[in-house]
Amino acid sequence: MFGTLYGAAARGILGGPLTLLSSVIVYSGALQFAMVALLGVGTAALPLLLTALVLNLRHLVLGAALRSRFESGPLGRAGLAFFLVDETFGFAIAAGNAVEPAAVGRTTERTLLVAGLTLYVAWLAGTLVGVLGGGLTAVERAAGAIFPVLFIGLAATRRSHVIRALAAAVLTALVAWLLPGLRMLAPVVAGVLVALPGRER
Repeated sequence: MFGTLYGAAARGILGGPLTLLSSVIVYSGALQFAMVALLGVGTAALPLLLTALVLNLRHLVLGAALRSRFESGPLGRAGLAFFLVDETFGFAIAAGNAVEPAAVGRTTERTLLVAGLTLYVAWLAGTLVGVLGGGLTAVERAAGAIFPVLFIGLAATRRSHVIRALAAAVLTALVAWLLPGLRMLAPVVAGVLVALPGRER
């Protein structure tokens, strides 16, 4: 969804090929959206570089939080670092907290890799859809409704939580699509449904 939004927004400024290339080599939604916004108003190179530096400073904190959990050596950690974004960090921390201490390193690394690859492929596919003609206005409406559900998913630490988060995302998307006038209420409804008590195994 957000890759499509980026592709649709960036294609008029960067052109199709460069938009796709930026998603391949950068893999940072926050930075990519910021770059497109700044380029759209004719920002010079130095402010662009400073923006990239400031936005990526948070990765020092995210990396420091994960460093003590990793078992891989420097090369392994460097490879995993490419997939370190806000969402994958949340998944990795939650997965590591849900297992026995002896399995924390292996689980954290595996989760970061799997989540990173999944989101990377989804981002590239979304960018391609946006470049090929996804309507920016329509995508913005759906994204505005679905975005809050993303954080419900990041909080999922059990299988039932994941199922509820997916159900909330589907419900939100349906409301945004079928009842656009109520799309701003959809995340609230989804959040309430996810929070309803259930039986845990």
